[in-house]
Amino acid sequence: MVAAMDVVNPEVEAYMRSLLDRYDEPVVLEMERAGAERGFPIIERLVGVTVELLARAVGARRVFELGSGYGYSAYWFARAVGAAGEVHCTDGDPDNERRAAGYLSRAGLWDRINWHVGDAVASLAAVEGTFDVVYNDIDKEGYPDAWRAACDRVRIGGLYLCDNVIWSGRAFGANIRDQDDRLTGAAVAEHNRLIAEDPRFVSSIVPTRDGLMAALRVA
Repeated sequence: MVAAMDVVNPEVEAYMRSLLDRYDEPVVLEMERAGAERGFPIIERLVGVTVELLARAVGARRVFELGSGYGYSAYWFARAVGAAGEVHCTDGDPDNERRAAGYLSRAGLWDRINWHVGDAVASLAAVEGTFDVVYNDIDKEGYPDAWRAACDRVRIGGLYLCDNVIWSGRAFGANIRDQDDRLTGAAVAEHNRLIAEDPRFVSSIVPTRDGLMAALRVA
């Protein structure tokens, strides 16, 4: 188990650019432009494709996402679950719900979305049942608490996913990397330790934007 990864290398970058070259869904391109304005590089595309593939691999029909922003990851999960599926999204900013509704309605996916405004962990507690995938993308200081809330909510054979990064200096600049290490490195390390010590889960780190944690529940 590792707490930090830097996978921005020529081979990965070439693959990311090939994804851009062969995928031109207007709504996705618009969301990615919005992300670029907020400082996210093109490698976000690889994360989206990866979470869709992982969700499809476990036959996901019910997904809960802790921390949804303006709906980028929700787009890929909504593709994975199909017309009969449901994706629960959370964000503390009501304006992000409006933005996500605009994007995902134009993509024909909004009817699969259940949006919860407020604290992500509290929103998870308020929804009954288990999920095929729980995806944790909240502020990193909250990672351990999010794991504790989510681990019992993943069905056997389902996945707990987490955007598990301490930001890559080459992707985001040394200042952001150093700040993230200082402020949140301990929380990420504790989160990874909790998963590694839980015998119900088998975990690995998928080399995407920054290290996507994928933990399969086996018991």
